[in-house]
Amino acid sequence: MPKVHFTSPLDDITVEVKTGTPILEAAEECGAHVGHSCGGVCACSTCHVWVKKGLESLSEQQDEEMDRLDQAFDVRPISRLGCQACVADQDLEVTITEESLKAYMDENPDLRHKLEAEGKWPVRK
Repeated sequence: MPKVHFTSPLDDITVEVKTGTPILEAAEECGAHVGHSCGGVCACSTCHVWVKKGLESLSEQQDEEMDRLDQAFDVRPISRLGCQACVADQDLEVTITEESLKAYMDENPDLRHKLEAEGKWPVRK
């Protein structure tokens, strides 16, 4: 089974998933901090990630995903929406964008407050 490795200033975690698993579902399975304000139905861009390795193996981008990515911040050629990009047979290296990490903290205020108290949020550049 392929592995998805997530990185961010708060994450460095790997999970093994079944082929066909959306990146967002893989993140939820391992506790990676990928935001998803719309619940993962391609109605926002908060699950925006950069796929550093394995991009070519992902499911093909559809028009709806491309339209949503137009609303995202710091879009790159390696950008995908976690709710739409499904894992194939290759391992992935995924960087959680600042946009997605901020959305996750907005969706999880208890965690945000805890990290603020520990001096870990907001992330210092």
